[in-house]
Amino acid sequence: MLDRGSRLWSTLTLDQRARLLDRLHDTVAAAAEEWADTAADAKGLGPQHPLRGEEWLTGPYATLVALEAYARTLRTLAGDASPLDGVRLDDAPGGRVRARVFPATGLDRIVLSGFTGEVWLRPGTGRAHARAAAGLAQRRPTESGGVGLVLGAGNITAIPVLDVLYELLSANRVSVLKLNPTQDALVPVFERALAPLIEPGFLRIVTGDGAVGAELVARPEFSHVHITGSARTFDAIVWGTEQPRPAEPQLRVPITAELGGVAPVIVVPGRWTAADLRFQAEHIATMRLQNGGHNCIAGQVVIVSADWPQRGAFLSELRRAYAAAPARPVWYPGAEATLARVREATPEATWIGDGTRAVVTVPADAATAAPVESTEYFAPVLGVVALAGEGQTFLDAAVAHANERLTGSLGANVLIDPDTERALGDGFERAIADLHYGGIAINAWTGVSFTIPTLSWGAYPGGTLAGVGSGIGVVHNALLLDDVERSVLRGPFRPFPRSLGRRQRFSILPKPPWFVSSRTGAAVSEGLTRYYAGRRIPTLVATLTRALGA
Repeated sequence: MLDRGSRLWSTLTLDQRARLLDRLHDTVAAAAEEWADTAADAKGLGPQHPLRGEEWLTGPYATLVALEAYARTLRTLAGDASPLDGVRLDDAPGGRVRARVFPATGLDRIVLSGFTGEVWLRPGTGRAHARAAAGLAQRRPTESGGVGLVLGAGNITAIPVLDVLYELLSANRVSVLKLNPTQDALVPVFERALAPLIEPGFLRIVTGDGAVGAELVARPEFSHVHITGSARTFDAIVWGTEQPRPAEPQLRVPITAELGGVAPVIVVPGRWTAADLRFQAEHIATMRLQNGGHNCIAGQVVIVSADWPQRGAFLSELRRAYAAAPARPVWYPGAEATLARVREATPEATWIGDGTRAVVTVPADAATAAPVESTEYFAPVLGVVALAGEGQTFLDAAVAHANERLTGSLGANVLIDPDTERALGDGFERAIADLHYGGIAINAWTGVSFTIPTLSWGAYPGGTLAGVGSGIGVVHNALLLDDVERSVLRGPFRPFPRSLGRRQRFSILPKPPWFVSSRTGAAVSEGLTRYYAGRRIPTLVATLTRALGA
């Protein structure tokens, strides 16, 4: 099917591959506006909708910044250097090496002011091995990874594109990309944007329903399968649909997967101002409601301290922010039926906003996980559970609750004010190490990690064919690091100008453009994408000026 393309890829030098990504950057840039508009229209976001900027950030923007990062890695390797040269490596708890991979450029320090990112490697991986292995298959460019099948996600438009790129660069594997039917309207856009991959036979795009996907999985020419989707679909691919499950997998080739889960938001108690309560409530509302709540990484269970004096005030602000977010369609197939099931099975839920957003209070003394803790709803349902304790006692209990009660291990979020984090000291970092998730965001949302290409994206290690959890393997990872365990993103607790001060993590962002409450989010998201598409300084200046008005 793509055998000729696979052979051709193995003949390209690293410099030629980098130039191919430069050309791909140009074609994606040319298609960016149509890409974002088509995606927004498909999700029912009209031309003036305040959340339309989501489709710029999670589509062409995420792709453009990834292409730039991958091209830098290829050129570094072509110069006989390691992608980790110049990257600070230090120790993380538990005998881990931590690579401080973000910010990677001066521009990163402006666009995501105040944010830093780390990739933690698996315990026992040493610095020398990390540097020598960085680059993965691009250290062996003539070795072919064959032809793989990528089964694309249906919710975020950059996912299938980024998955194809990671297959190509991490494994020298060309791909047949089977799009989810929710993205069929984007086929002509993708065919133009990805023409530099399609024309030489490095990529072929196909469409169809689940039956087409099942037929493709069974074809013998594929050496590997990658899926972004649900654990149920993964199990059907690997084991078939007959019950009881057969003793041996039906899939005969390796598979990697990103499958989502129930993401916690741990709110560490401290002395917060009224502005802190309001800002972090809007932060959590964003974690749940971005893309209508149809995200594998959406914050679904908020864990608060029952002994926090400000708990009542915070939950009041959270309900206000959750209700005040702009109305939008529940667009993902099956989501309305999910909400109907929640309404029927959880009569104690509070329905707010336009009546499509639920808040479910979880009894802390329940013997087993509540449905909101064990089921990834992929819809705007938010659980709240209160645990006893304050300080380190609460944090340790919250980490244990997330690890043991919540389904999956894709991403976890922690909100903590600077004074409390400083008071906890090493205990805080130990708690982060104990939090077994593939992506962790501290005073940030793990969804932002998706747009930072040097961070990894995937489940915490441990998924198997028999018990896949949130998946197997990672994607993105633009430095092509080996033995990745997790990524940790750290952001500012307070926005500008409250980020000023000796004890604060400084940021120039008054309110990030991805917040559902941002007044300028649509314009800033579009402006940032247009800047990365054309690298015109006036575009960047105008965009940053708009951002200051958020």
